[in-house]
Amino acid sequence: MSQAWPKGVFPARMIEQLHQEGAISSVRPFDHDQVQPASLDLRLGKTAFRVRSSFLPGPSHSVAERIEALKLHEIDLSRGAVLERGCVYLVPLEESLALPAGVSASANPKSSTGRLDVFTRVIGDRARGFDQLPHGYNGPLYLEISPRTFPILVRTGSRLSQMRFRAGDSRLSVDEHQALHASDTLVIGGDQPVDHGVALSIDLLGQGRDGLIGFRSKRHTAVIDVDKKAALDVLDFWEPLYARGRSELILDPDEFYILVSLEAVHVPPTHAAEMVPFDPLVGEFRVHYAGFFDPGFGHSAAGGTGSRAVLEVRSREVPFLLGHGQIIGRLIYEELAEKPDRLYGTDLGSNYQAQTLKLSKHFKPFG
Repeated sequence: MSQAWPKGVFPARMIEQLHQEGAISSVRPFDHDQVQPASLDLRLGKTAFRVRSSFLPGPSHSVAERIEALKLHEIDLSRGAVLERGCVYLVPLEESLALPAGVSASANPKSSTGRLDVFTRVIGDRARGFDQLPHGYNGPLYLEISPRTFPILVRTGSRLSQMRFRAGDSRLSVDEHQALHASDTLVIGGDQPVDHGVALSIDLLGQGRDGLIGFRSKRHTAVIDVDKKAALDVLDFWEPLYARGRSELILDPDEFYILVSLEAVHVPPTHAAEMVPFDPLVGEFRVHYAGFFDPGFGHSAAGGTGSRAVLEVRSREVPFLLGHGQIIGRLIYEELAEKPDRLYGTDLGSNYQAQTLKLSKHFKPFG
């Protein structure tokens, strides 16, 4: 693997090439839909370790060494097991890396994981940070899992996180964001300027949804099987929130909310995007999980006209008043290393194309 990889985020064909050349290894063949348009789903291995605390191994330790020192007990995932809320688990993943020089990787929770308030972070040996694997990393991958609101049922092969591969820094500059917006219209609606990415604001009017503005999670619910689609009744797990004359919402501390952007989002086929929290100095809240947006999200030709960004939101330590149109996150766009051979959308059976306010795929349609 001495070739020079082109600069940018790797689309599916290049991810498959990494796999073929041994840069991505797996204990068994990839699932047929595991490679997404510009990311790779990561699968849980056979064992989960309940550990006393989250950790980073640091430059002197492997993850396995840290697990041995911190583990409370081992859990067999081969037949499925429940991971309890408020606990921290470490699971060796089925995939491992032997990245070539110049190619790095980053990880994020899958959309469905974030919408269940399941906190996940990928860790590598001797890592100094979460969710980042430096170029040339050679070693196993582990997933830290901490359900925050709902207990979840997982098993070997469950896919809670995803990984993106890139060469170089392909994030757009202010001028490049503005030029791409001028040519491809990155956001529709709202009135936020495009500069260091695309600012997204909150919709607290619920127009076109009979005033539905979001959902607040319930406590002490049943278990959610992460591999079952459309199996659960929304009202058993969520309290719907409606606009009632005032275009504002007070976020309660320690509560978890699903809200939606005012703007419709478009990721052109030539680019990918990542949601990052807005400047924390503007308020005592945060978009709880960053997220990947694959090429084709919100793209009309891929069935995505009008796609909104669904936001997983928590207040910090005090109640906080959100107002309609308040900025809550930012999309940073990156160029792809080459033209993709598949796009996020209806042809791939993508769960969240053309979404407005939508819970995770585990729930039956609401309303």
